[in-house]
Amino acid sequence: MSHEETLTFWDHLDVLRGSLIRMIVAAVVMGIAAFFMKDKLFDIVLAPKDSSFCTYRLLGIEDFSIQLVNTDLTEQFMIHMKVALMAGLLIASPYILYTLFRFISPALYENERKYSIRITVAAYVMFLIGVVVNYLLIFPLTVRFLGTYRVNEEVQTLLTLTSYIDTLTMMTLIFGIIFEIPVVSWLLAKAGMLKASWMTRYRRHAIVAILIVAAIITPTADILTLVIVSLPIWLLYETSIVLVRAVAP
Repeated sequence: MSHEETLTFWDHLDVLRGSLIRMIVAAVVMGIAAFFMKDKLFDIVLAPKDSSFCTYRLLGIEDFSIQLVNTDLTEQFMIHMKVALMAGLLIASPYILYTLFRFISPALYENERKYSIRITVAAYVMFLIGVVVNYLLIFPLTVRFLGTYRVNEEVQTLLTLTSYIDTLTMMTLIFGIIFEIPVVSWLLAKAGMLKASWMTRYRRHAIVAILIVAAIITPTADILTLVIVSLPIWLLYETSIVLVRAVAP
């Protein structure tokens, strides 16, 4: 701490600049590596568009295939760069978080540093779980419903590659954030702003809200799909009650 106290404002800015440069370089390097692994990268990204995907086989969904089209001269190259950069950012995220924490931690007291590590790790793990759940469950069900939905048999569905990637990106971010509910609930409970008794009292209201959110995220008339999408969010709510009860009954 004595060393930190001798640093001036401009010294701290230099340290921050160095940290930001290292984080950007790590993301770019991983992005470049992902860029040159195009076939493997897009095998993973495009897998949910066909009935051979593991989720469809487990749920016994009949054969189907969604055709993606390119409508712009530069679209495929730009999508390739965008997906590679996002993959690089995801792969480099542990190092980015570590570098960011190293910059912030000297300003924290010992007990604050200990709590910060736990919260950061928990939030990161929950975000990754949300990403995986979306990729394996939520997004495939959404793609299958919307990609095969027709108002009339004479209308053919051709989805653009941009639409597919943008939807995947948006839903990945949404579910990564949704899976932070237990962490946010615990923090609110620690701050005295949330009690387990309140969450239990309004459980029925929360279930209705969860069903509405699930219906918005996955606009399907299939009740089974709606339940499957709602279940992870409901489990997050119940987990949050347990965590909050340990802090503020």
